Amino acid sequence: MKKLFLLDAYALVYRAYYAFIKNPRINSKGLNTSAIYGFVNTLEDILKREKPSHIAIAFDPSGKTFRHEAYEAYKAQRESTPEDIRTSLPIIKNIIKAYGIPIIEVPGFEADDVIGTLAKKAEKAGFITYMVTPDKDYGQLVSERIFMYRPKHTGGYETLGIEEIKEKYQLASHEQVIDLLGLMGDSSDNIPGCPGVGEKTAVKLLQEFGSIDNLLAHTEQLKGALKTKVEENKDLIAFSKFLATIRTDVPVELHESELILSEPDENQLRTLYEELEFRTFIAKMQASQASKPETSVTKKAPQQGNLFDMFEENDAEEERTAMGSTSTMDTIDTIKPTYILLNNAKDIDAFVANLLSQKTVCFDTETTGIDINESKLVGMSFCSKEVKGM
Repeated sequence: MKKLFLLDAYALVYRAYYAFIKNPRINSKGLNTSAIYGFVNTLEDILKREKPSHIAIAFDPSGKTFRHEAYEAYKAQRESTPEDIRTSLPIIKNIIKAYGIPIIEVPGFEADDVIGTLAKKAEKAGFITYMVTPDKDYGQLVSERIFMYRPKHTGGYETLGIEEIKEKYQLASHEQVIDLLGLMGDSSDNIPGCPGVGEKTAVKLLQEFGSIDNLLAHTEQLKGALKTKVEENKDLIAFSKFLATIRTDVPVELHESELILSEPDENQLRTLYEELEFRTFIAKMQASQASKPETSVTKKAPQQGNLFDMFEENDAEEERTAMGSTSTMDTIDTIKPTYILLNNAKDIDAFVANLLSQKTVCFDTETTGIDINESKLVGMSFCSKEVKGM
């Protein structure tokens, strides 16, 4: 099955950045890596969970789009892009390139329009397409073969198709998402909508009239203040629908062969992750490499020779000869250490009191894995005296 994932880069980058806003990730060089870490975490999670056959990441272009040309105030209320995000974007693009994933930008069109166009072309080419974004306006694009893959605030993702969109917004058709946004507006994009009409009223109007076009053609059926609001803002409502409509005719081609998911450049990724101090991702790469079986196709990287190997071997042999056929070094069998299991409150209290009286203590943790974000603590061990642990 051809499974295409299309990621809305800026939507995911902003989401990642603000997810860490109260506790940003700052590395030793003073770089705020929140947006980078969150984006990469999402990307790797999708690759691991879904194993797409094809993938691409769409970015908004620099400069104005056709919506800005039509409506000068489009997104004008937004604060300027935080400097930490501006700094992060080139790094994120370098990571994406190291993954071998295509970056798609089309001048004059937002990522929404690029993804909408590619999704519809992919549908005709037999793909199942997942649009990865938290933005609700993508709901207008879903079909039997096109789905929203939306990150949840609680973690994980929700997959939204036609029925899920209809249920989520109480609409008769997923295509009414355009009319819903046209009536209620969208503050994130500065789409005005009809002043005084919120989501509940917008849904009620669509349940009664079906579409903005039909509503504006029959405003005499409305009553009171609502009738006045709609009639006085007919042009604004129609224009808001135009702004909310995602284009599916962007001049961009679907090159299937270029979208095939390939093996990443692990050396380049490692270099980037080391520079960013992403130890968790480096550990994941090492674990993944260790689990890969070596085949005739998968060859080990050339190893650097060691001129002193022969001397090390000779030294070791001489040491064994000098020590005799059997080593006299202590082992766990000859030392026979003492381990005490603490499994009740009384023993633990006594242990803590004793621990606090020691000058030095060493300890270790036992976890279910090496990923600091996913592993769970199983237990802890302590030692303050030789050959005695708790």
